[in-house]
Amino acid sequence: MSCRQIKRRLESIGEDIRALDAVIVSHEHSDHVRGLEVLARQTGVRIFATPLTAARLSWINSTPELATFEAGRRFVIGDLEIETFTVSHDAIDPVGFCVRNNGCKISIATDLGYITDSVRYHLASSELLVIESNHDLEMLKSGPYPWELKQRVMSRDGHLSNTAVAEYLASDWDRRARTIVLAHLSENNNHPAIAEMDARKAVDSVGADATTIFVAEQQRPLPVVEL
Repeated sequence: MSCRQIKRRLESIGEDIRALDAVIVSHEHSDHVRGLEVLARQTGVRIFATPLTAARLSWINSTPELATFEAGRRFVIGDLEIETFTVSHDAIDPVGFCVRNNGCKISIATDLGYITDSVRYHLASSELLVIESNHDLEMLKSGPYPWELKQRVMSRDGHLSNTAVAEYLASDWDRRARTIVLAHLSENNNHPAIAEMDARKAVDSVGADATTIFVAEQQRPLPVVEL
């Protein structure tokens, strides 16, 4: 996402991009860092990444202020405590995050091929859960991607399917989260209605019908969620 788009979306909820304190990078893939250099140059914001990830980031015109953290460690930015954990993805050192403040916990896990015991542990007790629901398996198998890419997406270092997320919600989720955000949906191999339907069935099957499910889309921001 470009710096201009981030600026517009922050303005839509009354926030100024110049007030950003930090950007935390989960991994080096271009769809996550393409607008990073412009954002850092225009705002002077600090960039946080693991040492291995930081070494893979490329800067064309200027190098921003970098701060590093080790995967699995906790650190503090302002009044937020950031807890990091390793995820399974085909990047050099990919991580997920838990963000804590004043008794609230938000967990973010996208770009992971499967949910390990460690990921289950870190996602527990979240009041808001952002989790990848990248593809519908049948759409992926019959879709336009070459077979090698399909294998990569479906691998343990690839991306979570709607089915994998539904299985987690039905079997391992602790039902604590009042809000679940399904994220990182493929435009070619998924549909928001399918992802939401699969997750809704799983959530309702464990009696958590009061939990709200949002599907994050690329072209427009979600409503603000207050905890």
